[in-house]
Amino acid sequence: MLKSQSLSSPASSVARSLPLRLRPPARSRQASAVRRTSAAIRTSAVMLASMMAFGAAGCHKEHQEGVVATVNGKAIQKADVDKLYTAQLANNAQQQTPSADQAASLRLNILHELIVEEIVQQRAAKQNLVATDAEVDAKLNEMKAPYTEDQFQAKLKASNLTIDEVKHDLRRSLTQNKLLSKEIDSKITITDADVTTYYGAHKAEFNLIENQYHLAQVQVTGVPAAQAGNLQGSKAQTPEEALQKIKALKNRLDAGDDFGTIAMNYSERQDTAPNGGDMGFVQESQMKGDPSAYAAIVALKAGQMTPILPMIDPTTHKPVGFSIYKLISKENAGQREISDPSVQQAIRQQLRDSRSQLLKNAYFEMLRDQAKVENFLAVQIFNDAAK
Repeated sequence: MLKSQSLSSPASSVARSLPLRLRPPARSRQASAVRRTSAAIRTSAVMLASMMAFGAAGCHKEHQEGVVATVNGKAIQKADVDKLYTAQLANNAQQQTPSADQAASLRLNILHELIVEEIVQQRAAKQNLVATDAEVDAKLNEMKAPYTEDQFQAKLKASNLTIDEVKHDLRRSLTQNKLLSKEIDSKITITDADVTTYYGAHKAEFNLIENQYHLAQVQVTGVPAAQAGNLQGSKAQTPEEALQKIKALKNRLDAGDDFGTIAMNYSERQDTAPNGGDMGFVQESQMKGDPSAYAAIVALKAGQMTPILPMIDPTTHKPVGFSIYKLISKENAGQREISDPSVQQAIRQQLRDSRSQLLKNAYFEMLRDQAKVENFLAVQIFNDAAK
């Protein structure tokens, strides 16, 4: 069976900044933090806490119970940190339970992000850039669009969120985007000279050593699983059910149903179904591992689909499921020149993303320097470690 691989390209997208509860799990950061040794965590936690607490450690200021920090007098509640901490652990359930020092470090990281987020929100409010109710409702309807009302409510319950919490987080996300669009994105200009210079320095990145195929997939297996990985919760439990299901889906596709919608609702490949079955770019050499799929895919033109193809277990050599592939586009091997519009677009996006991220980092530091922040959690951790 085919596995996806991202196209080696200079284009990289900067993930949209979202309030923590709406973000995808930051698995790499969490996993890294949990894997550190207790000694390393203790050192980093104490150093971070000491830097954040230095100005306040000798003040012995009283603060309300349950408040872990203030930003220009606005309180950040311990309950908010705890909820996000619990959510992060749940999203990374395969990791072992963190030690006390590891837990303290994770909480500090969460609080730091909440502090930066609050600083940004206050800045946006001063510039009258807070998202309106209409903007929040429009974004909420966009989020709900792929689901039925019952499915959306089930998603909320599984995420331990209420609709009011989602609206609150969406407002903060949209507000931050409006502020950054005005303060940063609107000020970035990428010239033709910038593009030419980048291409000259990275020409080898645009030389594909082999053909690559941008594919989408609908996959159905007869292997029982606790979760289907699609919006409908549709999962075949036997080889016979899998064959019936894939035939029904193929009939719908042949009748004109949208491939991405079918994949999101019925495909059983959990890593691609949420993206409409999009596998990204797959190198030709990878495809040759499945001769029947390779032969069917290379015969396609962009926009066409394969027939139903069996997925063969390499050990038993028996079918374990079925797939339908759609060719979205093909990148031929060879040097792509700067005259290619797609090359220019990729370079412009790469340069814009890189410059935007740099300016955002600098901007957040500027705002942090201008704000009055009191981090009581950092003081507590520092004082406890010093005992």
